Amino acid sequence: MSQCNNQCKDCNEKSFFCDGADKAPQRSLFNALGITREELERPLVGIVSSYNEIVPGHMNIDKITEAVKIGVAMAGGTPIVFPAIAVCDGIAMGHQGMKYSLVTRDLIADSTECMALAHHFDALVMIPNCDKNVPGLLMAAARVNVPTIFVSGGPMLAGRVQGKKTSLSSMFEAVGSHAAGSLDDDGLEEFENKACPTCGSCSGMYTANSMNCLTEVLGMGLRGNGTIPAVYSERIKLAKKAGMQVMELYRKNIRPRDIMTEKAFRNALTMDMALGCSTNSMLHLPAIAHECGIDLNLDIANEISSKTPNLCHLAPAGHTYMEDLNEAGGVYTVMNEINKLGLLNTDCITCTGKTVGENIAGFENTHHDIIRPVTDPYSKTGGIAVLRGNLAPDTCVVKRAAVAPEMLVHEGPARVFDCEEDAMEAILGGEIKSGDVVVIRYEGPKGGPGMREMLNPTSAIMGMGLGSSVALITDGRFSGATRGASIGHVSPEAAVGGPIALIRDGDIIKINIPENSINVDLSDEELAQRKAQWQPRQPKITTGYLARYASLVTSGNRGAVLEVK
Repeated sequence: MSQCNNQCKDCNEKSFFCDGADKAPQRSLFNALGITREELERPLVGIVSSYNEIVPGHMNIDKITEAVKIGVAMAGGTPIVFPAIAVCDGIAMGHQGMKYSLVTRDLIADSTECMALAHHFDALVMIPNCDKNVPGLLMAAARVNVPTIFVSGGPMLAGRVQGKKTSLSSMFEAVGSHAAGSLDDDGLEEFENKACPTCGSCSGMYTANSMNCLTEVLGMGLRGNGTIPAVYSERIKLAKKAGMQVMELYRKNIRPRDIMTEKAFRNALTMDMALGCSTNSMLHLPAIAHECGIDLNLDIANEISSKTPNLCHLAPAGHTYMEDLNEAGGVYTVMNEINKLGLLNTDCITCTGKTVGENIAGFENTHHDIIRPVTDPYSKTGGIAVLRGNLAPDTCVVKRAAVAPEMLVHEGPARVFDCEEDAMEAILGGEIKSGDVVVIRYEGPKGGPGMREMLNPTSAIMGMGLGSSVALITDGRFSGATRGASIGHVSPEAAVGGPIALIRDGDIIKINIPENSINVDLSDEELAQRKAQWQPRQPKITTGYLARYASLVTSGNRGAVLEVK
């Protein structure tokens, strides 16, 4: 298939390198790879494998990769594997490693674009699983725009502690309980040994599983991509089907930008609200849309949320897990249920070669304890809210579905910290009191740099029994495992002089999630006076990739995309 303009509709069943004397040097190098003439006469399908031995969600991807290769070969293609990196956010949490999590999204997109276009692949199969790996590969798919399909490594099974299902979020909260004296050493060790029992992306509706589910909604992954557990044999079968299906996409010349349209992104935002996904989706969906040439303004999130009921309370919002959602019929069942309100664009084409409407037909919801019916939702509005006010003129984000009802409206004095470590010391030291609003700043995309996740402080607040009385706001972001009145992505961030940089201890902060507002009780004149006195801080990091990233990255409300100035 010619890639001369990424829009050519002339498909033939040979690779770009098969014919012509001018391609003889390239063929000689394929000979060096052991690739036969017969293989070159088939389309070359790049298999982007995110396998590694440090991320629990990726340790099984070697098996997924082999299954995809079988599927591609069965359907007439020549599979060729190349790698993508991935960071485990849980292992990176709470230290300088977290500065390197979000930034890998762009490294993954950039390196995959380079490999795919440098070697002129005819089609691609992306095999991601964890947090930034999924959006990074979706961004790359949009850039390269050859027929592409996704199949993830799958979610972890829930752990079990004292007969109850549990997950990584409970593990982090157990640290707070231990610090508060309500959990002894043996109890903490039991969580440590049982919270994460298998390979796979962590078992709740955290960022990885959110994005793998939304990949299904966008139309880039087959049914079950987001929910079939990593350890199920059905995951291997799904990988084989994905390998076969990419060849159908190749023959029909269905490309990522044909699938990821503006309507598809509206579907994704709708299902984001219904499923109660991670707030990180509010970073990743705009970034993916940006690569598709679509401006996904977060202001439409509240418009969509206002008419989209929240149907699922998976961990950390509730006590059901990805394995439960899978048993209840998965993403398609939730889509079919939400579309009883006519909220989805059902004419969007997907990687199945069928429309959204054709895909979800017949998936009836019979597990109302896992997927609430639209007539009896957890809430009449969606699981995520975008807030604005004089503290966040360019928006901030909260996972509304995981906020205690008594914290939906909160007013209290600010306790201000200029980094996560200082906030953690104060929380674990018992310095934070009921009613406080913890402010963690200079942790944004530029200020961090890298916009660290704040799972440690939010979990410590919950574990110490303050989840129903203390709020936390930051220009950083949150893990999908975070719950409580945790408000992130405050834009503009402190490093560029946003209002969050001007807050002082004791300032009264007013949060009203139902009204989508967040304000500090200061006059415009007082804020202007403080802004005139504010001085930019010296960058925390001045060398290497993080320094380069900080110089190019935009704000959280724009998806923290990189922009050449």
